[in-house]
Amino acid sequence: MDRKGALNRIAELRGLIDYHNRRYYQSDDPEISDAEYDALMTELVGLETAWASDIDLSSSPTQRVGAPPLESFDTARHLSPMLSLSNAFNGDDMREFDERMKRFLGSDASLDYVVEPKLDGIAVNLIYEQGIFIGGATRGDGVTGEDVTENLRTIPSIPLKIAPSKGPLPGRMEIRGEVYIATEAFRGLNRRRIEEGEAPFANPRNAAAGSLRQLDSRITAGRPLDIFVYAVGRVEGMSFASQWDTLQTLRQWGFAVNPHVIQAGDIDGCIAYYEEMESWRSELPYEIDGTVIKVDSVSLQNRLGAVSRSPRWAIACKFPPLQATTVIHDITVQVGRTGVLTPVAEMEPVAIGGVTVSHASLHNQDEIDKKDIRIGDTVVIQRAGDVIPQVVKVIASQRRPDARPYRIPDRCISCHSPVVRLEGETAHRCINIECPAQVREHIRHFVSRGAMDIEGLGEKLVHQMCDAGIIGNPADLYVLSAETISGLKRMAAKSTANLLSAIEASKTPALSKFIFALGIRHVGEHVARLLSRRFTTLEHLMHAPAGEIEAIDGIGPAVAESVTQFFGTETNLQVIARLMGAGVRPEEDGVEDSTPLAGKTFVFTGTLDRHTRSEAKALVESRGGIVSSSVSRNTDYVVTGSAPGSKLQKAQALGVTVLDQDHFEETVHQHG
Repeated sequence: MDRKGALNRIAELRGLIDYHNRRYYQSDDPEISDAEYDALMTELVGLETAWASDIDLSSSPTQRVGAPPLESFDTARHLSPMLSLSNAFNGDDMREFDERMKRFLGSDASLDYVVEPKLDGIAVNLIYEQGIFIGGATRGDGVTGEDVTENLRTIPSIPLKIAPSKGPLPGRMEIRGEVYIATEAFRGLNRRRIEEGEAPFANPRNAAAGSLRQLDSRITAGRPLDIFVYAVGRVEGMSFASQWDTLQTLRQWGFAVNPHVIQAGDIDGCIAYYEEMESWRSELPYEIDGTVIKVDSVSLQNRLGAVSRSPRWAIACKFPPLQATTVIHDITVQVGRTGVLTPVAEMEPVAIGGVTVSHASLHNQDEIDKKDIRIGDTVVIQRAGDVIPQVVKVIASQRRPDARPYRIPDRCISCHSPVVRLEGETAHRCINIECPAQVREHIRHFVSRGAMDIEGLGEKLVHQMCDAGIIGNPADLYVLSAETISGLKRMAAKSTANLLSAIEASKTPALSKFIFALGIRHVGEHVARLLSRRFTTLEHLMHAPAGEIEAIDGIGPAVAESVTQFFGTETNLQVIARLMGAGVRPEEDGVEDSTPLAGKTFVFTGTLDRHTRSEAKALVESRGGIVSSSVSRNTDYVVTGSAPGSKLQKAQALGVTVLDQDHFEETVHQHG
């Protein structure tokens, strides 16, 4: 792969991983399996390693854990980072981990490990002061999480006050745990939901996540949440010699520690434990998806430290995903919001891990051809991590004589327009902007939470309006009348009035929400915020060249091209003009008066002595500024450390203000 291809693929992978992080951590509605996610991350790590000198890693998902917290909760900053774990998948991977530890420590001596089941739940951080529970948060992005204190208080297995078993308690400490719902409790919860006419949860993890994120803690109190604690973060006034000592102390303090945690001795013991837990997996009263190995000695943990997003001294050992065989009766196609045609296998229903599966995404024609999937085939399917199932392989020996190959149609199933496959893409697309399937999905996205957030305008009502020909694009929403709406099913006078009020209230969205609502390809909520902070007005963004967009830290060439193409398309400009004509006025994203660095762009070059690069970046962003990886005429400040690079010369040539570290401190703190 040449440089251009590698950089484009890196940008594409970062966008995909950020998107799937949001689906997994924020929406609790993942679209791909853990195995597919791991493959994306592995590919990205490989490319970033190979092209390290050509790229900026600071905003890459390989440097992050998960995704940012939801806006519907207050945020809470962890006292120490909650890192994620790198993965092993078999005994060879575990032995390589062991050898890596020994190489780093410069010793061939056998290491002692503690191993435990890897629960499939929600990681949380509990804060105690003098033994009193004062707050807790989800992991979020590993640095900042969602404050779910009141919901955590409802979990019976979390002590609200702990008494020392011996000696004084730490003045302040973080305790990490995994919130989960036991299998039988999950079944009971779903039975009650079905009896009450509510949709059942897909799996215990999603049920736990949804329960923990309820804004009304009384609802959470009625859910069967439980917790196992597995580690400490920052502890003030006490230290532990080992992981095992830590867990025994937590157990003595009254916390629930998994009863299957053991001191495994050397790596052979860890592998034996992994194999044993895999065989017990279905018999445990809760779901696990692997085991976790940790170096026992805390002093060795401190020596080993961390790399990127993961501690060196621990690793997650994933079990093979749950699998079953079934028969594909048909392959249909779905048209998404961006016009992508996705083939879907319609299968004989089969139970996997307690869930009945009858559909599986086949992703694209290349995937179908690669695996030679045909209608009528017997296939192996899996649900890795209890998410959307995938077809692993065809059982060729059981292929029927009448099994039929499948080709994605050359005409859209929704509007019958020609289907195209763009150069460099695996997807087949319908490019008709008035395609009914795309219109429905685009408008549904436009009105959704996080976008224009029009309350009361759900999926069914959007589809009903589209099918009736009342709306054909987002601008049509703002000229709706009571007479038109009241003619729809289940739209009485009050619900009609409420909907019109919600539409009127949506006319002054934050610019970032409006950008996200437009449905620009590759532009999710995070990228929309980056764009709104850099350009501050829709007019400025609409006329920005691709190079200026690409200069924003965290945005690559694929995103920049997509944005400029969107605002260079006449039909899109017509829709925006109609929205403006109807009174829609996006407003600059709010920035506190105490952060007048808003919109100011900083670039760092050289080694900073007083802060790490990430700390300096956080300092700027906390005051409303933007950090970019490259110098342009739009850069406001270049901050120099020791041994500055070519960015300094470029800044001087362009007349950009250059700050040494003293003046950088003055600039950011005088606006703090």
